[in-house]
Amino acid sequence: MHIQNYFSVGLTGGIGCGKSTVADMFAARGASIVDTDQIAHSLTAPNGAAMPALVAEFGADYADARGALDRTKMRNLVFSDAAAKARLEAILHPRIRQATLAAAEAATGSYVIFAVPLLVESGGWVERVNRVLVIDCLESLQVSRVMARNGLSEEQVKAIMATQATRAMRLAAADDVIDNNGDLASLEPQIAQLHDLYLAFSKRMAGMAPQRL
Repeated sequence: MHIQNYFSVGLTGGIGCGKSTVADMFAARGASIVDTDQIAHSLTAPNGAAMPALVAEFGADYADARGALDRTKMRNLVFSDAAAKARLEAILHPRIRQATLAAAEAATGSYVIFAVPLLVESGGWVERVNRVLVIDCLESLQVSRVMARNGLSEEQVKAIMATQATRAMRLAAADDVIDNNGDLASLEPQIAQLHDLYLAFSKRMAGMAPQRL
């Protein structure tokens, strides 16, 4: 299923590459951001729409005292049990997809950016968007940034990175790449150039059938 009727970009990158920073900078220029991580968190927050199904499937002890998903407990389960991971995804993925499409249809920005951390890994997203934008940086920078941001050890960060697509796999899927090896000032011209490109594509797409651009 392809995203319909508006120009769309799938934004992705490995942990610590700066996806949120880049998304915020596009939003400041008038793009609508649909963040699948935020949607997933809202579905599993206290009284979240997915919580009744998750409790029914996994048991009440997978909800915390607030009625939200016990993320640590669930993470430990799915890391060690592929069948449990599939059961979790069967509940979450259709709900995330539905909420994502609803948010995109309601968007009022000049174009829509879907922020999808696991875009390359999840399959299907590349075909749903008009362009794939990868935020890229050195793996050593990913490690140092996440260690500083989250207080994790080098081994913990590398373990997370090992569950994600490789840098080469992400770059192979990219239509556009932003180099985030520098500071914020180095991002500005790259984002300005892509924003102009995306505006032009968005105008071209008006009234056209959905397509890769």
